[in-house]
Amino acid sequence: MLAYINANQDRYLAELMDLLRIPSVSADPRYKADVERCARAVEQRLVEAGAEGVEVCRTAGHPIVYGEKIVDPARPTVLVYGHYDVQPADPVELWTSPPFEPVVRDGRIYARGSADDKGQFYMHVKAVEAMLRNEGLPCNVKFLIEGEEEVGSVHLGAFVKANKERLKADVVLISDTAMIANDVPSINTGLRGLSYLEVEVTGPDRDLHSGVYGGAVANPINALCEMIAALHDSDRRVTIPGFYDSVRELSAAERAALAEAPFDEEVYKKDLQVNAVRGEKGYSTPERASIRPTLDVNGMWGGYIGEGAKTVLPSRAYAKISMRLVPDQRSADITRLFQEHFTRMAPAGIQVVVRPHHGGESVVTPIDSPAYRAASMAMEETFGKRPIPTRSGGSIPIVALFEAELGLKTVLFGFGLDSDKIHSPDEHYGVFNYMMGIRTIPRFFHHYAALMNGKA
Repeated sequence: MLAYINANQDRYLAELMDLLRIPSVSADPRYKADVERCARAVEQRLVEAGAEGVEVCRTAGHPIVYGEKIVDPARPTVLVYGHYDVQPADPVELWTSPPFEPVVRDGRIYARGSADDKGQFYMHVKAVEAMLRNEGLPCNVKFLIEGEEEVGSVHLGAFVKANKERLKADVVLISDTAMIANDVPSINTGLRGLSYLEVEVTGPDRDLHSGVYGGAVANPINALCEMIAALHDSDRRVTIPGFYDSVRELSAAERAALAEAPFDEEVYKKDLQVNAVRGEKGYSTPERASIRPTLDVNGMWGGYIGEGAKTVLPSRAYAKISMRLVPDQRSADITRLFQEHFTRMAPAGIQVVVRPHHGGESVVTPIDSPAYRAASMAMEETFGKRPIPTRSGGSIPIVALFEAELGLKTVLFGFGLDSDKIHSPDEHYGVFNYMMGIRTIPRFFHHYAALMNGKA
């Protein structure tokens, strides 16, 4: 099988490049036809790999692609989840090469979606193909590849609830996370939750001349800046009342275990081209980015932002805000607390509207399960080192849903790197990482089948 994978590396790469050329941006209605086209392309690739019952399933939003290969109902079943939708490529002018014209430079595949998540979910498609055409598939496999992860998996919950029997499995396998480094393999064992919303701040009923009215009428942009600044105190803690009430604090032993993962703060700063780190007092940089809740502004606008000058006092100002959550914070509770607090903060002459977008819950996955042990053994064989369990700062809302609706735990089997620039210009994914994933996933299936059958 390894010889087969090595012999087909060029084809695997070419097929991924074809997927990356499709601008499947789920957040922008202008790309609706492209999202549909990408779903059809995923459908075709699943069929070619040997999956059966492949179907583009309709939802109230973008479609879900389902496929399966049941080799023996008595064998364990792995549900592979991924997403074919991608983030918007803006600002396009900051890309070295066009975001939907993939190129390989210095061993990296540059394109929007290369690491998040087309390159990572497609590893599973090729791994299953390799198993079916060689020694065989030791477990049953089901594929669930959706088109709305980047907008909160809006309609996936309804699909899962309506298809519980169809999605019945023993474990969920997801590759949509990162390792510590190519020579330091790791497996994510936790994800933060998310509350994402938009705020609108309104002052006068129209834009005003800043000379005639400036200093006499509340400026919405000024007010919004003041309100956002007040959401953190001098220790960089969020000031929303009740925000930390449900936070599950880690013990000293748990924090010490997480600190065993290698981290060089100077390298971290150099990679980001910053001269200092900043965050909640009393916590290390890795802790701030994984086990602590946060509040960040993702975008802010208002007034005149065109070329040249326009002396205007704007009528409205806007911001998009995300809060990353940890166990046991609930996204609905945090969203409500933000709405209440931000509305109360409005100064005289200012009106506030808070519009929730989407959210998700934090999860912690077990490291003593057969599935985690199988993933660890597989990585140790291909990388030559036992992977380190780590926590991720990102969010995959569907993980909590799988556990709640299907009763399934998840293994976060990612092969990306934090330096892959996901969601940013020049997103990339290493050819090494892509191929290592395809080589490692069959070993997971082998070990998982053996462990579940009591043969290990």
